[in-house]
Amino acid sequence: MAGGRSPSRFPVPYGRGRAPALPFPSLLKKGGNILDSGIIVQFFQQIINGISLGSIYALIALGYTMVYGIMRLINFAHGDIYMLGAYVGFFVTTQLQLGFFPALICSMVVIGITGVLIEKLVYKPLRSSSKISILITAIGMSLFIEYTTMYFLTPQPRTFPPVLPNTIFHLGDIIVSFQQLVILGSTVVLMLLLWYIVQYTKMGKAMRAVSYDTDAALLMGINVDHVISFTFALGSALAGAAGVLVGIYYNTIDPLMGIMPGLKAFVAAVFGGIGSIPGAVIGAFIIGICESFIKANETIAVFSNAFTFALLIVILLCKPNGLFGEKLTEKV
Repeated sequence: MAGGRSPSRFPVPYGRGRAPALPFPSLLKKGGNILDSGIIVQFFQQIINGISLGSIYALIALGYTMVYGIMRLINFAHGDIYMLGAYVGFFVTTQLQLGFFPALICSMVVIGITGVLIEKLVYKPLRSSSKISILITAIGMSLFIEYTTMYFLTPQPRTFPPVLPNTIFHLGDIIVSFQQLVILGSTVVLMLLLWYIVQYTKMGKAMRAVSYDTDAALLMGINVDHVISFTFALGSALAGAAGVLVGIYYNTIDPLMGIMPGLKAFVAAVFGGIGSIPGAVIGAFIIGICESFIKANETIAVFSNAFTFALLIVILLCKPNGLFGEKLTEKV
């Protein structure tokens, strides 16, 4: 595992306390119609599974889209920030013996500070450099985080402790786990908090001003450095929260777990229109739901990752600005 990248860090959530993802062919009963076969039940079951998965993608995608909106930077180390968040949550629950919510808050604080340090030490000296230099630096930072974590914590996967009860709720034949409710509830609360910060706080107004025109924001007395650092802290904190949520849902974490979710969250941000916060959220939920349906079918489950990147190609060909992205004009 240390020598290569795992093809996917998000398996279909089998196991105790998880909603089963059954293959569609198993639902087709002889002589039964569609309603009798349970296909409608399975449809809504996969919608629920997809919303849980999309919630995690959304928290990661928000960091991509906020940083791009402020700096026009694709921070490819963001997926590994999410991985660090999972490890912080793991150590808080195992070493400090704290519960889910303290682990979530600790992870957000620690990873938010980590994001600021990365911005100050790595990206700030390169702001005046070419975009390709910053992009290569972001990729290098991603690899540095991955293999530094692997060196100090070993590449061995670790089992996240069961910090939440394995309660199962039945809505008819549809199964919803308590973990899924916590993931969705936490995501909604964090998104509402982000929306309030961006729309109604002084720093949020400064973020919108810098995103619209950095030079004009400087002339108006806005401290752009503080705004950029705050944006990195906010995006990294959301990624740290996503790492803890993944830990409680899939129970396993490892140093390379951020690769594929990070890339898929990036696709979600592009799909919704990178730089658009609502677009990143909607794109994440669409990808999560589609991936859930694909993984539920044993015949095509192997193509779940391929679908995400095929979608990226289609977006770039048909609508490069995404669903809610605005066409940007280059200043001369």
